[in-house]
Amino acid sequence: MRWENLSAPPDEGHPEQAAPAAPPLPLALPGAVARTFDTPGFAGMTFYEVRAKSIINRVPGTSRVPFEWTINPYRGCSHACVYCFARNTHTYLDLDAGADFDRKVIVKVNAGELVRRELAAPRWRGAPVAMGTNVDCYQRAEGRYQLMPSIIEALRDFANPFSILTKGTLVLRDLPLLRQAAEVTRVSLSLSVGFVDEALWRSVEPGTPSPRRRLDAVRALSDAGFPVGVLMAPILPGLGDTDESIEATVAAIAAAGATSVTPLALHLRPGAREWYAHWLTRAHPRLVPRYRELYRAGAYAPQAYQRELTARVRMAARRHGLHRAERGDDRRPPQPAVPSRTPAPPAAAEQLSLL
Repeated sequence: MRWENLSAPPDEGHPEQAAPAAPPLPLALPGAVARTFDTPGFAGMTFYEVRAKSIINRVPGTSRVPFEWTINPYRGCSHACVYCFARNTHTYLDLDAGADFDRKVIVKVNAGELVRRELAAPRWRGAPVAMGTNVDCYQRAEGRYQLMPSIIEALRDFANPFSILTKGTLVLRDLPLLRQAAEVTRVSLSLSVGFVDEALWRSVEPGTPSPRRRLDAVRALSDAGFPVGVLMAPILPGLGDTDESIEATVAAIAAAGATSVTPLALHLRPGAREWYAHWLTRAHPRLVPRYRELYRAGAYAPQAYQRELTARVRMAARRHGLHRAERGDDRRPPQPAVPSRTPAPPAAAEQLSLL
């Protein structure tokens, strides 16, 4: 998907502590408002504020993901995960898939109003919507732009089922809204924790909350009544696929109160492949031959490797009591017999799960 659906907002003044950014606008974003912020958390970053023309996007039929519709209020991500499969989407903006993806973030400032408008359209049938499937909707920028509350409010008001996958602990800020939404529709929450090794985390996911903080968020969401799954992803060959790493990670996930754990081996699409290879050559040159062998046929590791990895995680999950929650479990926080508000009638929707 390219970026024909974006247009630029008028400059209506700067947010607090904001100043116009000096870099020229990407050719694909003429007239966008570029900003930098004078805070340590945003050092070296530029945000391109745009007014999108549409926000609920259909997933291509050839995709391997188990959902049809997504909402992505941001493009680019300060998490700076060296393996992020979404990196190549930045090249559609005349930006690169490496440092630009980490430091130049597109913000759809009208996301909330667009979601409400599109949910109200007669052609919309209440299909489940997935968030956090391209870049993280709870990345650091969300703390400043606060796009997710209005998105969740719209989904709540239309009783539209949705899921969120995140590495961001900022999801806890929206817990009251998530609980309100869960009273009228299906809400699926998942966090991504591929490993608990802190040295590895600092090396490959430097902009994310630590794995321990993410697991604390799993516990908080679970205590609030949500069945929270953990996507154990990506599992990095030679780094996160050892017996010791799998055992430690699954044990920590179980201790956090997760209802399920689903492993996913690293895959390396164009853009991510080159950036990850650059990092691997610098950080772990001894592993380069193994990766060349594993990924010589394309983006995905061999099926035999994936099956063996899944079996090992499944065995660890059984040891720690996580085998009870299988994919497709129909579980959610209790719902009242009569919703507390009168939503637009949703179509009958099946369980949406990223796990």
